[in-house]
Amino acid sequence: MKYTVCFLIILCLSCARKPYASSNKIYKEQAKQFAETIKQYPLKDSLGYAEFIGTTNFNLRKPNFVIIHHTAQNSCEQTLNTFTMQRTQVSAHYVICKDGTVHHMLNDYMRAWHAGIGKWGNDADINSNSIGIELDNNGYEPFTDDQLNSLLKLLAALKKQYNIPAANFIGHADIAPTRKNDPNVNFPWKRFADSGYGNWYADTTNITLPSNFNDLQALRIIGYDIKDTTAAIVAFKRHWLQDTMSGLDSAQYKVLFQVMKKFE
Repeated sequence: MKYTVCFLIILCLSCARKPYASSNKIYKEQAKQFAETIKQYPLKDSLGYAEFIGTTNFNLRKPNFVIIHHTAQNSCEQTLNTFTMQRTQVSAHYVICKDGTVHHMLNDYMRAWHAGIGKWGNDADINSNSIGIELDNNGYEPFTDDQLNSLLKLLAALKKQYNIPAANFIGHADIAPTRKNDPNVNFPWKRFADSGYGNWYADTTNITLPSNFNDLQALRIIGYDIKDTTAAIVAFKRHWLQDTMSGLDSAQYKVLFQVMKKFE
């Protein structure tokens, strides 16, 4: 009996030390299956009717966007659990907890399921060329300093590693304005733009709008899907004005104009 108890104690301690051992095992098995699939291509034509001749000039597809999210859950642990259950069908490359701890959950070259149905400019498959970063936040609270400092450090590494343009650091709500509102209105986009992660606008005091200025055209130039114009305006205001009211006033039109000029 005492041996059984000892075994159970050891097992529990092992689980406590490696709570995600089972999901890590699934990850490794899945990655191995992908590798086995790729290995077949030099041996046979994937279409079945063409002669395969391997080119010598290729590499892995690299990410070109970073999409920032909030988790809309109540703890980092809850999010990690969500991302390690196969039935949820959702994931991200990184999760950053309130204390600044960074969890790397998927190789950057692989396609995470974080963006869903969305569009930015002419790109309607954001998952295929982006890195998804989730910030532990229920959707209403401020982001912690530890969390934001860790995010800045992570973005610096990603920007350098993959040569990601400053304009391509955006939020989930930007690419899916009818469905999403993350990161929430408390996210300090200007601070990050000043550090090179995103675009910002200059002083608008002396700006005079062109007589032919078109606000919807400006939103489209920035990247927004304008099928739902109200949602696009709210998403724009959340990002650049920390405001979620519909409509634009004269001062906000000037901000929109200035932001548009950054994306032209």
